Amino acid sequence: MNNPAISTIPRSSATAAPETGLTAQAAAIPVLISLSFCHLLNDLIQSLIPALYPLFKQEFHLDFGQIGIITLAFQMTASLLQPTVGFYTDKRPQPFSLALGMCSTLVGLLLLSVAHSYEAILFAAALVGTGSAIFHPEASRVARMASGGRYGTAQAFFQVGGNVGQAVGPLLAAFIVLPRGQGAIAWISLAALVAMGLLTRIGMWYSARSRPSHAASRARTPTHNLSRARVFFLVCVLMLLLFSKNVYSSSLTSFFTFYLIERFHLPIQAAQIQLFIFMASIAVGTLVGGALTDRIGRRPMIWISILGALPFTLALPYADLFWTGVLTIIIGMLMASAFPAILVFAHELIPGRVGLVSGMFFGLAFGLGGLGAAVLGHIADSQGIAFIYQLCSYLPALGLVAWFLPDLNAHKSNA
Repeated sequence: MNNPAISTIPRSSATAAPETGLTAQAAAIPVLISLSFCHLLNDLIQSLIPALYPLFKQEFHLDFGQIGIITLAFQMTASLLQPTVGFYTDKRPQPFSLALGMCSTLVGLLLLSVAHSYEAILFAAALVGTGSAIFHPEASRVARMASGGRYGTAQAFFQVGGNVGQAVGPLLAAFIVLPRGQGAIAWISLAALVAMGLLTRIGMWYSARSRPSHAASRARTPTHNLSRARVFFLVCVLMLLLFSKNVYSSSLTSFFTFYLIERFHLPIQAAQIQLFIFMASIAVGTLVGGALTDRIGRRPMIWISILGALPFTLALPYADLFWTGVLTIIIGMLMASAFPAILVFAHELIPGRVGLVSGMFFGLAFGLGGLGAAVLGHIADSQGIAFIYQLCSYLPALGLVAWFLPDLNAHKSNA
């Protein structure tokens, strides 16, 4: 039986140029919707890991350092594998790797539901990270293929699915898993099965377009006249910006519930709701940031989103409960709006390497978050949970390096 999301695409679009025209854009909307929904399910599953930290901490008598290592096992797996997957699929597109990645996530999730040791939890987290590493580079490529030329909006629409999933995950943990115990994690595996079915259908659409779009992508040459050394320097600048954004975000996703419980004496479920609100603000910020990126440009959006969060991060450690909630919403929206601009800027710097670039930046996002969580966990053990928010409050000041980013339109090649 045909999938409506796939069958609505005209046969002629299979041979059309992948990134041009309003007709192609309109035809690809069902694919973008399906892809974003699968991203929602994928990241919903992944977000269960940090949301379940209070359960694991109590059940296995873990300290904050060990909790940080769980995040490291999950995110470093994704970080190391994503660029490799992207590099390989730039040369040999793998349309059905999307469903394969979700299968790894499913196995990790089921193992997590029955794990009886800390080592088993680490292995399960690594499997979920492997699934993410396989999923993200190719999914980002499909989103760009389906963009119709509006790359920032398409990447944001794809990314917002993941953000919504990350926001819903803590709620599922708070109201389904935590009251029923570790075994209830297995029920979330239904989401992975649904995603595998949808991703198989998306893989069929991708397979029909992979040859012409792959040839067009490989044929693209840079539209700027920047030297390789300059491009390398600018990629490093973008990675530094991603470092400031993701390490700070990791301090909230990994330890915010503990901070609220310790400082404001909130029950676990109330703290999880606060985490959900923060994650929801990330989803909104991503969608708005993608649309603004296409309107005002990549460089201004990066300035606004990262450096603009600095006053609010500096105020957060000294705020009461009400203003803590308000400030985290503003911080989440501002910082999340940077990622579509950073990713599209990198795609324009290195055209024809969508998989590699997406793998590098998605992988770096995971890796930096994992390293940040591990380091911050040890700092929290020695200095207290509140200290990490005082320390991390200065990270958005690294947004000043956006000054080095050029206006690529002013550097267009005459070739």
